[in-house]
Amino acid sequence: MKKAVDSVLEQTFSDLELIIIDDGSEDETSELISSYNDERIICLHQKNHGVSNARNNGLKKAKGRFIAFLDSDDWWEKEKLEKTLKHIKRFPNIKIFHTDEVWYQRGELLRQKEKHRKPSGRVYKNALPLCCISISTAVIDKAVFEETGIFDESMEACEDYDFWLRATNKFEVLLIPEGLTLKDGGRPDQLSSSVWGLDRFRIKALEKMLSSGELSPGDYSATLKELNKKCEVFAAGSEKRGKKDAALSCRNLPNKYKT
Repeated sequence: MKKAVDSVLEQTFSDLELIIIDDGSEDETSELISSYNDERIICLHQKNHGVSNARNNGLKKAKGRFIAFLDSDDWWEKEKLEKTLKHIKRFPNIKIFHTDEVWYQRGELLRQKEKHRKPSGRVYKNALPLCCISISTAVIDKAVFEETGIFDESMEACEDYDFWLRATNKFEVLLIPEGLTLKDGGRPDQLSSSVWGLDRFRIKALEKMLSSGELSPGDYSATLKELNKKCEVFAAGSEKRGKKDAALSCRNLPNKYKT
């Protein structure tokens, strides 16, 4: 976490507030934050309510027009916000900006696959197979949350996938093609490593989109196609665990949305 905090406080763009949500941590978070003497830091302590609740509470507290999230195991290059601001001024009609990212796994540089290439423009269909925008890379106008809603606190995982479906359905995004966000993954304490069957949350997000009445015919068809894929993957996993009824129910689910 210290690396994340330091990377914000050391930004070349300094007119910011750093809101830290201590979501019921049992580590040395409090001691770490108290070691800083910087009036830009606002720390909110709460019982553990999950990542969506933490982000939503940070949103409510934020005074600025633009919001940038940073997970505790990620960090930014020093010019990340300054370079993003230049693009905000150059493209005043864009509400969502994001950057390329550099991945490390246990300290070693990790080569990204082609499917992880970051998109720009109208990217809803890019967001269907996987979370195509990393939350720690993004700078988002508050107007996006006012129109699409905040993070779904009922989702145990994949809340970012759910948010990006809603956001990219309505808003164009702009990619800043520089690796200004850095991530260190592959650790056993990460949420994605501890929750089984992540596709069940993605399925829920896809169902929300299909039920929204806000998709174009083409996007509806693409969403239904992705729902079929994810239902099949989850059903196959359920069968391996001896959950035949759950597998059958999941395979039949897409029929509900066929027109």
